[in-house]
Order: sequence, then C-alpha cells, then structure tokens
Amino acid sequence: MAATPYEKMMNRAFKLLSFKPRSIAELRERLLEKVWAEEAIVDQVIARLIELRYLDDEQFAASYASSRLTVRPLGRTRLRRDLQKKKIPAEVAEQTLNEIYNDQAEEKLIDRAVSKRLRLKGPPQSREEVKKLFDYLMRRGFNYQLALRKAHDAAKGASINDGEDGLVDG
Repeated sequence: MAATPYEKMMNRAFKLLSFKPRSIAELRERLLEKVWAEEAIVDQVIARLIELRYLDDEQFAASYASSRLTVRPLGRTRLRRDLQKKKIPAEVAEQTLNEIYNDQAEEKLIDRAVSKRLRLKGPPQSREEVKKLFDYLMRRGFNYQLALRKAHDAAKGASINDGEDGLVDG
C-alpha cells in the first residue's frame, strides 16, 4: 500500500530530525525542498511535530546556545548571528541570549577565550599582537568595550608601552 503524501512528508521530517535537531523554520525549509512537497501538508506535519513536542524553537535555541558555549567561548553578538542562521525567531533568540548571558557570564567567557589565546600564542609582546588579540575577541562576538578592556589588560600584563594609551580609537 502506497504511503499518503502526509505519511511520506512525516517520514521525511522524522528522518531529517534524526540527523540533528532543527528549528521549525529550518525544518519547514528542508521539507519544502522536494518537488512533490505541498505547503499545506508541510504545515500539517509541522503542527503535528510541535504537538508531539519534536519541535520547540525555545528548547532548540537554549540547547544549541549552551552547547555552542560549552565548545567555544563566544560573545553575545556571535551567538545571536548563529541563532539567526538557524532561523530562530528574533524574540526567541533574544530571550535565549538574555537567559544565557548576564554581565558576569560574558566576562567569564571572554576570560576563557583570552586565557586560551594566551596559552596558544603567549602574551602579546607588541601593539600589533595586542591588536590581533582584540580582533580575535571581536570575531568571537564579544562586546567592543569588554574586548578592548581585556586586550588592554593583557597588554599591561606583558607591560607593553610605546607611548600611546589607546589600542583602538573609541
């Protein structure tokens, strides 16, 4: 007996979710890729998966964000961008970021990033190396002022002084 379009789409959804968790929008996009996909059936499948609790953007965002921070210290900006790539709605992403980050949490994360960088590269020995540390922290998505302060702290620790106070104008 041939599977109905709904059953076929549900099987595809389960297969996609078995590989990795996905946001609602991500799964919808993947289901609609197929030529035979009908939007009404995809909507039915998504609704049923939400009802069965296989899909939950808030839970997905929290899980994704905490696993990303476990692997690598990232700033709020970078994590926001990563959640956007996963097609998490903006309000869910902001709520997740607010729960995960508070001032102390980001401070601890940037300290982890700095200490790892210093272990690998050693303390900065020139203004150029301090600038590279600052750029590294910015790429990791940390707050500008926080990254600037930590780069200056690392420079003070290595006692770099070439007559200028500011690493970066601002």
